[in-house]
Amino acid sequence: MPETTTALTRTRFELRPRDGGPPVRGDLRVQEGTKPLSAVVICHGFKGFREWGFFPAVARSLAAAGHAVVSFDFSHNGVGADGVDFSALDLFAQQTHSRNVEEIRMLLEAVRGKGLLPRRPKHLGLLGHSRGGGEAVLAAAEDGRVDALVTWNAIATVHRWTDEQLGRWRRGESVEIANARTGQAMPVGPAYLHDVEENTERLDIRRAAARLTLPWLIVHGEADTSVTPDDARTLWDMAGENAELLLIQDADHTFGAKHPYQGAADTLRTASEATLEWFDAHLK
Repeated sequence: MPETTTALTRTRFELRPRDGGPPVRGDLRVQEGTKPLSAVVICHGFKGFREWGFFPAVARSLAAAGHAVVSFDFSHNGVGADGVDFSALDLFAQQTHSRNVEEIRMLLEAVRGKGLLPRRPKHLGLLGHSRGGGEAVLAAAEDGRVDALVTWNAIATVHRWTDEQLGRWRRGESVEIANARTGQAMPVGPAYLHDVEENTERLDIRRAAARLTLPWLIVHGEADTSVTPDDARTLWDMAGENAELLLIQDADHTFGAKHPYQGAADTLRTASEATLEWFDAHLK
């Protein structure tokens, strides 16, 4: 995925969730001097943020291809106002799937409305990675106006926790998740489990996948040990004829990318090129 030489404009924005909580911060990228008729919203995953690794490069590539591109940080992803450091772990501890799905839908509405984009797009796509991929499936199933979906190494279920972790939450304790890059212990509080148990049907990713009728590209690394390719096969089986499955040999959970970003491995180029082709085919 070579870096684009196309002139792009990048506009930062903030949106306030309906419950008055912390803002959702994001970036809008478009080709300089253009008013695209298609838009793509990018959703990061667990312990992710919009400036992590490959996300800016992917956003630039999509914008250079003629789409308006919105990348954003979930309000409770733990990253502070600088957009880089996990300085808001108190918010990270309170994150839930339902909140994230609501924030994706808020972004979709903002993209369709007036003010955020140079013009209202005629076609709208979603790209989600890992947990953000599963949440993108949930949001797309609730919003029939999404025209195309791409997921990278997406989860097929929110039930991914051990009995010991579930027990800690039920005792009112937090579960600490190690961040290998920063060395931080990142707490996930009991609100996470409460949300999963109280919203079982809404957060059923496989059930949502079965309801989707839009064109959907499921991309997954065959060497992903964080979210195994079985999740991709499950989603593909549930989605039926509307989806295509792309398994990439030797690709791990981040397609070889690290943070700070140091360029694209062949596996990331494969995922990115397939994604560009998918959105070009179904949004333009």
